[in-house]
Amino acid sequence: MSRLERHPEQHLVARIGWLRAAVLGANDGLVSTASLIVGVAAAQTSKTGILVAGVAGLVAGGQLVHAAGFEPATPSV
Repeated sequence: MSRLERHPEQHLVARIGWLRAAVLGANDGLVSTASLIVGVAAAQTSKTGILVAGVAGLVAGGQLVHAAGFEPATPSV
């Protein structure tokens, strides 16, 4: 009998995928929104323009995530 067959513990690593997706998604959302705001601010725009760009980026990102939830992920072969 191999060592792996005698291992009685059940690990939940396979069920933690949602946490990985949440962390990577939050990181992506923060980085993309922050880079959009920094790019607009670098163009010496007014504070209102920076705010509008940031809110537009957040709304667009939210719509993208929402729309992606309806389309099942398919492998790209």
